[in-house]
Amino acid sequence: MKDNDNQAYIAQAGEKSLHILPQMINRHGLIAGATGTGKTVTLQNMAETFSQLGIPVFMTDIKGDLSGVSRIGGSSRKVSERLAELGLESSGFKYQEFPVCFWDVYGNQGHPFRTTISQMGPLLLSRLMSLNDTQSGVLSLIFRIADDNGLLLIDMKDLREMIAFVGENRSQFITSYGNISPATIGSIQRMLLQLEEQGGDKFFGEPAFQINELLQRDYSGKGMLNILTADKLMQSPRIYSTLLLWLLSELFEELPEVGDLPRPKLVFFFDEAHLLFNEAPKALLEKIEQVVRLIRSKGVGVYFVTQNPIDVPDTVLGQLGNRVQHALRAFTPRDQKAVKTAAQTFCVNPNVNVEKVITELGVGEALVSFLDEKGRPYPVERAVILPPQGQIGAISDSERSQIIRSSPVYGKYDKEIDRESAYEVLRGQSEQRQREADAEQRRKEFEKQQKELAKERERQEREAARNATAASRSRSTSTSQRAAKAGGGFLGDMLGEVAKQTSRSVTRNIGNQVGRQIVRGLLGGILGGKK
Repeated sequence: MKDNDNQAYIAQAGEKSLHILPQMINRHGLIAGATGTGKTVTLQNMAETFSQLGIPVFMTDIKGDLSGVSRIGGSSRKVSERLAELGLESSGFKYQEFPVCFWDVYGNQGHPFRTTISQMGPLLLSRLMSLNDTQSGVLSLIFRIADDNGLLLIDMKDLREMIAFVGENRSQFITSYGNISPATIGSIQRMLLQLEEQGGDKFFGEPAFQINELLQRDYSGKGMLNILTADKLMQSPRIYSTLLLWLLSELFEELPEVGDLPRPKLVFFFDEAHLLFNEAPKALLEKIEQVVRLIRSKGVGVYFVTQNPIDVPDTVLGQLGNRVQHALRAFTPRDQKAVKTAAQTFCVNPNVNVEKVITELGVGEALVSFLDEKGRPYPVERAVILPPQGQIGAISDSERSQIIRSSPVYGKYDKEIDRESAYEVLRGQSEQRQREADAEQRRKEFEKQQKELAKERERQEREAARNATAASRSRSTSTSQRAAKAGGGFLGDMLGEVAKQTSRSVTRNIGNQVGRQIVRGLLGGILGGKK
């Protein structure tokens, strides 16, 4: 609730009003307390008060309760009783609604809330995928290779294709970028798959969320209350906390340096803050500390909301000047430690035994200490938090849909864009290499076929030549045989006749000689006998 133009009325301690000075809002703050002690109502009250001062707010709605700020309050009996208790019924307190813009990573209960892989960066993405130091180092190399080759990493398929590309061609990168083992590449691919199964792919894409959307005011000058629906998102705590850390780092990187303003440009509420610091590596914790320390000079105040102040590292806790501490329960040694820690962080008030009171506070009560005009903490007071002016509790789905449709950014982020990026470029190169390989294969097959055809022609030509030669020889032999047959008949006749004549002559000669011999013999014998 705005008490006047210069102060934000947050709580009441007896007759004393407790305010946050607008120029001290960017000195950050803490809202802590056990479950059910009133942290969400305190957050809503502070968000409404800042909005009235013209300061835009970003906050996450984990249970759906905060959507009620978009409707006029006054229907709660408990709120009426609290107003009567504080004597505010006649002090100008009035119920009213506040301008709201709903956001949702999944695009169901608000405008789509996306960023790109490149904007997230390797450090936060490593946390998102729970990578160890070695895997995180290789992921950083993959980002560097993508940058050096002008490859945009926009969505999950870009990163998946880039990881596969580096893994397949790691030998050519080792000399320039360092060792990249196949085992590490495989591990990163598996963790990326797990992230996709958890719905992480819904967060990456275009059009990417623009930071200046958080810095808007409505026509009356009230700061816009940007509410990120987080009931489903909280099912993946690492995605939730990394998303908010990314947004915080984007504010730090994108907003210009402005120094100390009369009032900040934006207040950022980080609900369930313990998730941010759980299992965070040292490098990330150092980055968070740096962002919290320096972002106030960019005109941004950060308020951590958590159950236990010891959930926040001392290096960060020491920078949170505005404190609202609801009741803590000292059931365990850890709880007792938290009570002592919380008590020691407040500026001492001799009239308040902090360590005792902190366990006795009722719902809606808190130990409160804000900063004065010189940045010094006021002594702690036991106080009652003012009730919200908007509705406490969730609005209906139809009311939410109406607010979304009437939003100035309606339709701006609804249609996803898939422009050319690493996936398309690498797939194009791969397809081109495949086409070239296919063409080379076809060329080789064609040349092989041509050689086989040439060999076949040569074989056929040789066969034809042999056949022609054989045919020629066959014709020559037949002619000779016919000629020989024809000449052989005439010669045979001649030879036959000659043989006949010779036979007759020989026979005559033989006959004559035999006859003479016989005559001689007879004659001689006869003749010889006569002698």
